[in-house]
Amino acid sequence: MHGKILVIDAIATNRIMLRVKLEASHYEMMQADSIQAAMAAVSASVPDMILCADMLPDGNPLRLLARLRKAGLLGKIPVIVMAAPGAPLDRQRLFGAGVEDVLERPVDDALLLARARSVLRAYASASEWTLRDGTSRALGFAEPSAEFGPRQHVCILAEPTIGITDLRDAIAPLMSARITARAPCQGIYSDADGVPDAFVLPVDRDNMADMLSLLATLRSHAVTRHSAIVILQMDTDPRLGAQMLDMGANDLMAFDRAPSELSSRLETLMTRKRMSDALRDTVRSGVEAAVIDPLTGLHNRRYAMPHLSRIADRSAESQKPFAVMVADMDHFKQINDTYGHAAGDAVLIETARRLRENLRSVDLVARIGGEEFLIVMPGAGLSNARKAAQRLCRMIRDTPFGMPGLDMQGFTATISIGLTVCDPDLKTTHTLPMTAESLLDRADKALYGAKAEGRDRVTLLRPAA
Repeated sequence: MHGKILVIDAIATNRIMLRVKLEASHYEMMQADSIQAAMAAVSASVPDMILCADMLPDGNPLRLLARLRKAGLLGKIPVIVMAAPGAPLDRQRLFGAGVEDVLERPVDDALLLARARSVLRAYASASEWTLRDGTSRALGFAEPSAEFGPRQHVCILAEPTIGITDLRDAIAPLMSARITARAPCQGIYSDADGVPDAFVLPVDRDNMADMLSLLATLRSHAVTRHSAIVILQMDTDPRLGAQMLDMGANDLMAFDRAPSELSSRLETLMTRKRMSDALRDTVRSGVEAAVIDPLTGLHNRRYAMPHLSRIADRSAESQKPFAVMVADMDHFKQINDTYGHAAGDAVLIETARRLRENLRSVDLVARIGGEEFLIVMPGAGLSNARKAAQRLCRMIRDTPFGMPGLDMQGFTATISIGLTVCDPDLKTTHTLPMTAESLLDRADKALYGAKAEGRDRVTLLRPAA
């Protein structure tokens, strides 16, 4: 499943239609016909996102947000309001209260799914950085983040014919950030202005191809890939909007909406960016050196075990699975004895690189022993984890290790992997305390099985509930 979505609507037909659309895209669905029923559902199982009708028997989205705030969940669960055509909504108040977006029915299926993917992706990324920061703080290596930082910067990026100067002047008085406007031909940023924290891309039928290319450039460029991007559609085109969201745009709105709505959306995105930047800086700061293996650049055991504990705790709260692997180089002593310790070090460095580059950014890869690596995959069930482990074995085996300075073409090496999957939803009679030590022990036992069965393979110790 891609995520759990709660639909709140008093009209059964609306709930059914949304359930059918989203279940077809592999989302797990929850339903409620009132705010009271929704809060009861949230208490039983916290969703990843909420789709809420604009009017409910016992209140409106603002009341829902108030209840979520009281429960300590506001800001942790994104809320999208589904509004009837022409509904008299105070959009500015909704965005100010924390609503992620307001979509008017009927919503194009592609746009709805793209918006859901975009929102869930943003919240998952923020959650992962928060988790990593929490691990660093638990280890005592995190420094308190600064409460204030440099003034943020928004750049409106489009040709002057779009009216970017007027747009700049309209939102500038409403925002704390500095607002600039420039044509793409001048470059995506200037050294004098600095890299913007957010870009606004006005899109119409004439410039859509250029804007798609520009969006791809912003998301792939090292200095702008973390900047927020808001798409302003001058012409309604749900399919184009969906495409741009899937390409990495953070938000999408109609050009003719009030400047106050654009400023509210930008303020929300830049607040998130400020927090994400601070968390990244903490995790990547010099104090992190204490938890980094100097040979491979991976995290070491000192970092990995508390992080594994936090992932286990989160799994218990969210009822989502995760996988734990222990990977060990086969016959590593032979490599050292035959080619020397410098060659052995080179193999470990290259193995670490291959593991890291062939897993997701949210996955943990750590060196926990001489030639032993720990891999933790949050959200991975049995099938995906097994495929990933088999892929890693194949990738080590099929690509020879080159040895610079040695008179040889390179040699092959293999790796064995022990795998266990912890899935809170599994109904088994076995109960496992989900501590980092017990999980590592299970993966280690599976690794012994892989070694005993001939190496260069994945062995599973049956999933734990």
